[in-house]
Amino acid sequence: MDNRQKMKDRPKIVVIGGGTGLSVMLRGLKEKPLDITAIVTVADDGGSSGILRNELQMPPPGDIRNVLMALADVEPLLTGLLQYRFNNGSGLAGHSLGNLMLAAMTDIAGDFVTGIKELSKVLAVRGRVLPAAGEAIVLKAEMEDGSIVVGESLIPKAGKSIRRVFIDPAHVEPLPEAVEAIRQADAILIGPGSLYTSIIPNLLVPKLAEAIIESAAVKLFVCNVMTQPGETDDYSVSDHMDAIERHIGHQLFDYVIVNDGEIPPEVKSKYGEKGAHEVTLDFEEINKRGCHVIADKLVLFRTYLRHDAERLSHHIYKLVENWMLRKRG
Repeated sequence: MDNRQKMKDRPKIVVIGGGTGLSVMLRGLKEKPLDITAIVTVADDGGSSGILRNELQMPPPGDIRNVLMALADVEPLLTGLLQYRFNNGSGLAGHSLGNLMLAAMTDIAGDFVTGIKELSKVLAVRGRVLPAAGEAIVLKAEMEDGSIVVGESLIPKAGKSIRRVFIDPAHVEPLPEAVEAIRQADAILIGPGSLYTSIIPNLLVPKLAEAIIESAAVKLFVCNVMTQPGETDDYSVSDHMDAIERHIGHQLFDYVIVNDGEIPPEVKSKYGEKGAHEVTLDFEEINKRGCHVIADKLVLFRTYLRHDAERLSHHIYKLVENWMLRKRG
């Protein structure tokens, strides 16, 4: 059997989100026999991405860069090089080399999407990486007091509870390849990542949300381990799910994957100082939705708490594999 036939036989999984959590998970998933398409937010407006977005009139490259690095099959030294962030230099300080390469490739290729495809070839990326839309979007939030905050980077800093987020332009067109990947998917995986600023913006692209709702694929949600100050203060697992389903107007998930491993007190204390706390696992509320819970020890702690990519990807692969077997049977 040749490589093309092997790829054809692999379950097709679409992963939707952005930020560090998504990248960590993808490092584990790329080791599984899966055909991966990652659909990534283009709402970032802070730091290096925000500067390149404004000065070059291109979609923000940061989240795309992280996902490309996670799925790349290259030497660690090259990964480190592309993630390198300049500390000095007029106009260079704050930029990562990978962001600058994406900007250069966009200019060479003529557009952002083609630039991503070309850089994917250079990095031997295992899977496809697609922006949710071919243009940058502006994320806005309506807070519980009725005020409007404009800009992805400013929303968590507002110090207010979020009622809803929305995008401008509201009727942005998704990438046709992204819609088609969702239609062909055997599994759709949402999360982990910043709920209102990395996950939900993808789902606000109208035709993407419609394609997800209409899909017969198994739909999985990987919940964050800790709350995020300014976004999900005091949120439980079901609160995260409610926020997603409220924004797209449809109950979505077949399975939710959560951490039930103990987090050391000193780690809790460290996060607590910054206003982050463990996400409450409320089994009964989740079960009311007819959603199955997969709970396991899924965290590692080094400098920060991160999902255990190997353990998490094992659960995801098993769920997808079992779903495929039932569908075929």
